[in-house]
Amino acid sequence: MSMSVEQLWSLPETALVGAYAEARRRYAEKKFERDTQRARLEWMRAKLFINTPGNVTERKMAVDVSEELARKGQEVREMTRDVDMLKVDVDVIDTMIRLRDSRGFPPVHAEEAEKPAEPEGE
Repeated sequence: MSMSVEQLWSLPETALVGAYAEARRRYAEKKFERDTQRARLEWMRAKLFINTPGNVTERKMAVDVSEELARKGQEVREMTRDVDMLKVDVDVIDTMIRLRDSRGFPPVHAEEAEKPAEPEGE
């Protein structure tokens, strides 16, 4: 995450919601990319299994010892770690939003945030 929890807490509500939307977008993109790679890996495994001569045990062993498939599997595992880290970012920002709501912070509108406070009684 590019921001600390303290920085997130001090953000105006509109900026916090924007950060949440951006984190969700990045998470969805990475998850889609990871799932696509995972499906390709399964397709490659199935293709190798079908194209390998021999009985089922020999075919499974050929799939298990394939260096290319092992490398691709490692890439998918690394992508999974990245996706999990992005999910943590989304959850932290979501928690910040929920905590603010429960503490009774008044909603801040962009127009109100730009205006200086007027003195009362004048």
